[in-house]
Amino acid sequence: MRVLGIDPGLTRCGMGVVEGQVGRPLTLVDVNVLRTSSDLPVAQRLVTIEKGVDAWLDEYAPDAVAVERVFARSDVSTVMGTAQASGIALVCAARRGLPVALHTPTEVKAAVSGSGRANKAQVGAMVTRILRLDAPPKPADAADALALAITHIWRGGAQARIEAALAAAGRQSRSPDR
Repeated sequence: MRVLGIDPGLTRCGMGVVEGQVGRPLTLVDVNVLRTSSDLPVAQRLVTIEKGVDAWLDEYAPDAVAVERVFARSDVSTVMGTAQASGIALVCAARRGLPVALHTPTEVKAAVSGSGRANKAQVGAMVTRILRLDAPPKPADAADALALAITHIWRGGAQARIEAALAAAGRQSRSPDR
């Protein structure tokens, strides 16, 4: 499975592609950060992010996209920009019919480090170890994007099977034969 992890942000949007499967070593395909200037209007910054996400989807043809779920912080302007960038990522993936998963920061930290309270340095160190890299990806947005992709590979498959089983059970219980 090849997953594009996206750590959304209006100024820095982390992008990371990881390939692998549960129980096997994972491989880094690519990682980078899309940057936009705070001097530009928000609409133009969002177009830049859209073009960047589309380019990554074209180049790496992921099987799924994992995006960090936006959560409320004290700074509303930061949340708004993050939510807008997240929406762009979701639309780009949905336009192509790709499965999209949203993972919370706590879930990602727990998946890669064993603790939902891990700090950025600990997440970066674990991403480095899991992907057998020489150094942690910089900036932290890059490491976070890779952590999202890793989380989805490790947890996304199981979650998809659970949702499919629940959907099948729901259809069975509503069948006219009963």
